[in-house]
Amino acid sequence: MKQSGREKWNKRYKKGAYSARSYPSDLLVKWLPKVQNQSKELHAIDIACGTGRNSIYLAQNGWQVDSLDISEVALSILEKKILKENLSIRCINKDLECTLSRNNGFLVDANYDLVVVIRYTNLSLINNLHRILKPGGYLIVEEHLVTTRKVIGPQNPKYRVAPQALNDASTGLEIISYQEGIVEDPDNRLAALAQLIARKPS
Repeated sequence: MKQSGREKWNKRYKKGAYSARSYPSDLLVKWLPKVQNQSKELHAIDIACGTGRNSIYLAQNGWQVDSLDISEVALSILEKKILKENLSIRCINKDLECTLSRNNGFLVDANYDLVVVIRYTNLSLINNLHRILKPGGYLIVEEHLVTTRKVIGPQNPKYRVAPQALNDASTGLEIISYQEGIVEDPDNRLAALAQLIARKPS
């Protein structure tokens, strides 16, 4: 019997997958001060959050965060961190292969000031994310990029984006920054990445 996506990721997190990657995304660290406004209540969603490295960083910087992932195991790890640090994070367990829609009870129009998607490939999802951003809200996305170089990340090209594909998927948004290339992670390993910063018109 084929293993479901939820089973696959639960198994990985039970084995300690990504436990060494506790640091937030460099892209998020770089851009958060630039997208953070003076509103008293800032709401963000971290899609495919895993054990919450980026969610925690957002909450530590004053954001109210919804952390969404397919894996109950990953979210249970995050929940322990939330309790320990008393962070403003709400965990949501959902299978994102079911694309955003009003029918599955997830999509709420104009709800978030910031949407973060780090290294989770689902271009049909990206194509719909403008719908859950408030006017003037920002999207920060980082995806593994198709490459012939030896880099970290998925070996199956299905889980990487082709050149310009991420840029083309950012429907209804103003592109602030778009880059593709080889990036060195804080652990000194190389990653091929497409990085997008976009804004929903006010």
